[in-house]
Amino acid sequence: MLAQRMNLLSGPGTAAAREAAKIAAAGGRKIIDLAAGEVIIEPPSSVCEGAIAAINAGTNRYTDSIGLTPLRKAVAEKLSAETGIGWNTENIAVTAGAKQALLDAALAVLDPGDEVIIIRPCWPTFPSQVILAGATPVFLDARPPTYVPDIGAVRSAVTPRTKAIIINSPNNPTGAVYDRTILQAIGDLAINYQLWIVSDECYSSFVFTGARHESIVMAHPGVRSRTILVNAFSKELAITGWRLGYFAASPEIVSAAKTLQSHMTSNANVIAQQAILHHLEVGDGSFERDMQQRLSNARNSGLRILSGLHDVPPPNANGSFFFYLDLSSLISALPANGPVRSTDDVARLLLEQADVGSVAGTTFGDANGLRLSYGAPPDLLEPGLERVVATLNSLKTRQAAA
Repeated sequence: MLAQRMNLLSGPGTAAAREAAKIAAAGGRKIIDLAAGEVIIEPPSSVCEGAIAAINAGTNRYTDSIGLTPLRKAVAEKLSAETGIGWNTENIAVTAGAKQALLDAALAVLDPGDEVIIIRPCWPTFPSQVILAGATPVFLDARPPTYVPDIGAVRSAVTPRTKAIIINSPNNPTGAVYDRTILQAIGDLAINYQLWIVSDECYSSFVFTGARHESIVMAHPGVRSRTILVNAFSKELAITGWRLGYFAASPEIVSAAKTLQSHMTSNANVIAQQAILHHLEVGDGSFERDMQQRLSNARNSGLRILSGLHDVPPPNANGSFFFYLDLSSLISALPANGPVRSTDDVARLLLEQADVGSVAGTTFGDANGLRLSYGAPPDLLEPGLERVVATLNSLKTRQAAA
């Protein structure tokens, strides 16, 4: 018999959507996968060179459980340059992807009975890890079209048991980017109620509002001591499978992570660590700029195509690399007894009849949304989105004829 905690966890919906697309493709169908949360592009040559050099040098041994000291120093310098706030090696822990960083944070600060405010739509790992730590997720719904939380609603969600709030900007799945005003207001709440802030900034390289990403510690420096800033190299360097992330926090949190990781993974992959260190030492930023431009072009092209939707408002897509469609008006206009009654049905229809992979909003705690990635190869993105538009625009006609 499995442990009771397993009954509290749902399966990873994003992974299930990717797997469904792969299974369909394995069956011989030409699937355009807009479900994956990654940019399909070759990583920078400097990362590959660093990995090969490490292998050739016989780099096979354990590192410190929170990462190579030179890598932690390089990450601190990178973060200092990006935020304008000084970080040092003692503030950095290198992890096996951002998921481990988030789990470190949960296990380090949460006790059974604690509550954690989570803003929906949200990445499903957030509530799952809160539950694993024995705490309780308290959900707060952010509404379309901006998907930015109302600060009054955040304040109302705070109880004597509230221990932390998780924020994610740029946001997965909605693409929302929190401005300085909302970040400062969340910071004020954290100080007033003595809350931890877990800030997932894994999409910080992808902001399309004309401004640079602003971390909460930039908008409100007073919350630095109670913030755990999580990031990764997975998205910005297109190496999701390499599993290398990090967090920046107070030395006490880093020390806690050292203890935790010594019992969970010993250390993140040493070849990946050496590869990223080499990139940080010799990279000139050209790869990151080129990928930003590619995604900006993809976003513009995608928004043009999606503007052809009849019953679905165009997404804002201010950050990350996702189009998040609000299908509430479309679904409500369909016959209640028809074959398509939910966004899960829409995602299934797109895969089965349009050969396009997508992720239904129910994965993110939202019954009305549909996530489409524009990290797909450019030659596939446009036809994929055109199929989405054609399928959604024909739904009412199909349902009426059914």
